[in-house]
Amino acid sequence: MAARRIGLQGGTFDPVHLGHMKAAAEVRRRFRLDKVLLIPSAVPPHKESGGTAPAEHRLRMVKLACRGRAGLEASSLEIEAGGTSYSVLTLEAVRRRHRGAVLFFLLGIDAFQDIRTWRESRRVLEQCHFVVTSRPGYDLGQARRALGSVSAARFVDLEPGGPAVGRLPRAPAIFLLPIPALNISSTDIRRRARRGGSLAGLVPGPVANYIHRHRLYEGGQ
Repeated sequence: MAARRIGLQGGTFDPVHLGHMKAAAEVRRRFRLDKVLLIPSAVPPHKESGGTAPAEHRLRMVKLACRGRAGLEASSLEIEAGGTSYSVLTLEAVRRRHRGAVLFFLLGIDAFQDIRTWRESRRVLEQCHFVVTSRPGYDLGQARRALGSVSAARFVDLEPGGPAVGRLPRAPAIFLLPIPALNISSTDIRRRARRGGSLAGLVPGPVANYIHRHRLYEGGQ
């Protein structure tokens, strides 16, 4: 029996938006993942303390965004753990819960460029496959320069819109996946929400309703 394939998409999700959902769905399709876990951080390590919406709101929005989307699932793992959220600890926790599963860490090229600043980044890179997706305004090829001395053999270039990936390399690989990314940012969404603007086409409908109902970003960043 083939091992289960599970994707992990971490982040602040402040708020979760259609760009996150589109990337998760495309990676699930291309790698035949059983599911993708969208994992809101408790305390993001690279953001100022107090600069994000409360964790329970961010988790609830991810749950609303995943509703009705096959194979996409909100996870409270980091929020339940509390404290600063580090990927190395999250990966260990997922491995304990899903023993024997093949793990795929999903993130955009903008986030991947900072990977050497992560806690125990070399260990993180050895624990799972990475899927680095394109983002507007970024060159996907910059992923190679982000790691410096890491062997070029670790990187696998994929074609946009191609077929599902079957056989995987034995060693953890770094897949570079171009996707027709949406030019959406959580920062812009918060600004629009603060002004009372429409969030149509930026976040799933239930998430937009939740933001307006709870007045999440009024007076915020």
